[in-house]
Amino acid sequence: MTTTMSNGLNIMNTNGRAKTTDVTKLAVIGRAAVGKSALVVRFLTRRFIWEYDPTLECSYKHTTNIDEEPVVMEILDTAGQEENINREGYVKWADGFILVYSITDRQSFEDVVNVKQYLDDVKKTNVQCVLVGNKVDLLHERKVDFCEGEMAAQDMACAFFETSVSDGREDITEIFHELHRDIKRRKMMENKGRRRSSAQQVRHVFNRMLNKIGNGT
Repeated sequence: MTTTMSNGLNIMNTNGRAKTTDVTKLAVIGRAAVGKSALVVRFLTRRFIWEYDPTLECSYKHTTNIDEEPVVMEILDTAGQEENINREGYVKWADGFILVYSITDRQSFEDVVNVKQYLDDVKKTNVQCVLVGNKVDLLHERKVDFCEGEMAAQDMACAFFETSVSDGREDITEIFHELHRDIKRRKMMENKGRRRSSAQQVRHVFNRMLNKIGNGT
């Protein structure tokens, strides 16, 4: 099988026909030092890097297969500075959000809860997101209980993971894949709604034409 990429959007299947590749735009949000960059790098490379510049904002493009379908992920690793958290630019750009806090830092947990409300306000909808509690390898320093994260995720209507990026748990891949699945389901529902609305408009116009014809005879 020949695989070719053009701007990450088209992939050739076995019969030589191009098929559209899903493109999912994700923003990773959280305070400095919660492990956002380490999470992204672990997902992309399976490696763990100890030190990052918290002022840097990095973007990545990653091609993978999810549920046997080709997917291009555009991932924005946002800067961890507080003034950068509430930036409408990347909020409007992203399809979904990975909200990261450290279980050893209660303020980071409270921040992502508030950020979720901000995201909903900007997007004017309940945004697709995943809540991630990092650093479970430091249980002796835990400041946020598992049940608190679970309850917050229930309020956000999103999936919840506790993980350790440094340990490289298998659920790290699932964090990104599960968010993609949620976004894809949301887009499918929205597309069905738009098609239904378009069909109703066509029927309405057609019925008006029939009524005019009927009134003219």
